[in-house]
Amino acid sequence: MGYARKRIHHTPEEYLYMERQAIERSQYIDGQIFAMAGESLEHSTLCCNLTALLVVQLKGKNCRAVPANMKIQSGAMRQGQHAGMFSYADASVVCGEPRFNDQHNDVLLNPTVIFEVLSPSTESFDRGDKFLRYRTHLETLSDYVLLSADKPLVEHFQRQAGGLWLYAGIEGLLANLELPSIGCCLPLAEIYDRVEWIDGE
Repeated sequence: MGYARKRIHHTPEEYLYMERQAIERSQYIDGQIFAMAGESLEHSTLCCNLTALLVVQLKGKNCRAVPANMKIQSGAMRQGQHAGMFSYADASVVCGEPRFNDQHNDVLLNPTVIFEVLSPSTESFDRGDKFLRYRTHLETLSDYVLLSADKPLVEHFQRQAGGLWLYAGIEGLLANLELPSIGCCLPLAEIYDRVEWIDGE
């Protein structure tokens, strides 16, 4: 997730003003601003491969791929209060008309699918509080997908009736990630194309 710049609480309005002027990206969680760490080559390659696959498969459909520079708001933005989360996903998909929190059109409110590439510094957050806030506050979210950077392994959480989430682990370069909500089938061999691991897997 990164590190807090200072133990100073900011309102969402203050965060958005600063973030729109900043060169480096930061995330906002209940008044705290966290600078984002840099990416490894493997992480960047996975994000590029994933986004490219989504763009091709969503062409002509009512959904579009959104790359990593789009902020996602989860939780209400209350005037003058230190509440809510503004985060960056590694990739996402929005279906229908995108909705934004203001006229800047840079904070998405209605993602359908969110993808996160796991890293040692973010894995516990991506699995824990981040996913909790996403599934609690984003009614449009139907799928949450975690991609391992250490091996060809994708973890797919799919929203079910009654607020339950169905888990599926998809492993190996011969497997496919099926996303019926957006009509996509993503081969792991293509997601992990040119991704190399230290142990030679």
